[in-house]
Amino acid sequence: MAQTPPTPHHDDIAKVLDSVHDSHSGHSLLALSKLEGFRLEQGKLSVALGVDRTQAGALSPLCDQASERLKTLPGVQDATIILTAHRPAAPPQPAPQRPAASAGHRPFGGAPPADPNAPVLPNVKAIIAVASGKGGVGKSTTATNLAVALAQEGLNVGLLDADIYGPSLHRMLGTANKPEVNAGRLQPVPVWGLKAVSIGMLVDEKQAMIWRGPMVMGAINQFLTDVDWGPLDVLVVDMPPGTGDAQLSLMQKVPLAGAVIVSTPQDIALIDARRGVTMFEKMKVPVLGLIENMSYFCCPNCGHNTELFGHGGARKEADAMNVPFLGEVPLLAAIRSSGDDGTPIVASAPESEAAQAFKRIAQATRQALAAKLDG
Repeated sequence: MAQTPPTPHHDDIAKVLDSVHDSHSGHSLLALSKLEGFRLEQGKLSVALGVDRTQAGALSPLCDQASERLKTLPGVQDATIILTAHRPAAPPQPAPQRPAASAGHRPFGGAPPADPNAPVLPNVKAIIAVASGKGGVGKSTTATNLAVALAQEGLNVGLLDADIYGPSLHRMLGTANKPEVNAGRLQPVPVWGLKAVSIGMLVDEKQAMIWRGPMVMGAINQFLTDVDWGPLDVLVVDMPPGTGDAQLSLMQKVPLAGAVIVSTPQDIALIDARRGVTMFEKMKVPVLGLIENMSYFCCPNCGHNTELFGHGGARKEADAMNVPFLGEVPLLAAIRSSGDDGTPIVASAPESEAAQAFKRIAQATRQALAAKLDG
């Protein structure tokens, strides 16, 4: 009978963190942070520490020391400490009276949705989410080309990869640069006329992001609040796929101006897209529209269009749910290769059928955001 490999416990990790001390204050790393979670996978230990954002830079040397000591724990071959910085907590306020939920409905999460007019990112005019009810429908490809197309429209655009478990935007943008830190704030990487940040720029590409929900939200919050985005017209957020806790928490914390839902034409994808639309509507986030990706396959040899996954399903679903239809994008080898090569098709082949489709979607999105952008 195979023996279960040894694994460290919470107290073991806390003891190591308590053994590393700051030479100036004398406080231990454990005292200066909050152990939010950890995960051991195939000998690799990932530890998430919540810290005050003003202390993140000063704690880095302590984290390096602690990482080395964590490797001595049973079952640990390598160790990484991830700081999820938070702003200092505000003084407690009396809880506001919440209206009773209407019959047949219950509130999502434990907090109301973020106020669309709240100055979370005061220099950003509009934050939009690119979402999908399921993975594999081309959400990240759409987010990348939409962001670049909006930048080509003359807007100041930021692109945030919030798909923590499967970050890919750094590859699709063709950048291997790591964000620099200036005055304690992460500087987004300039590429293709926009500013971008992805956790894929910060971690080993071969390392799986096996994090629990609070760890994911800590990283997303840090990217939103501790990145020096500067003045932006639009911040495009590539959301994690699905309709789970991460999506709901993000909507509660971030004042989204709207959401774009990506789906393929087939019925099984449209079911999940419908859930996505419902989620945003219940959270009082405007749905800017649906996009039908992989709408048809265009043969590169003869030019004949084949509807591999059906056709027109997203348009019909948009009409049925009374939300705008933003456009359809064909299934083309050029879109795939441009993503692999790190050259978004709207930039590498601006006159192509696919690029024109994304540009029309960008124009429709900009029109939907006119009140925010021109106000």
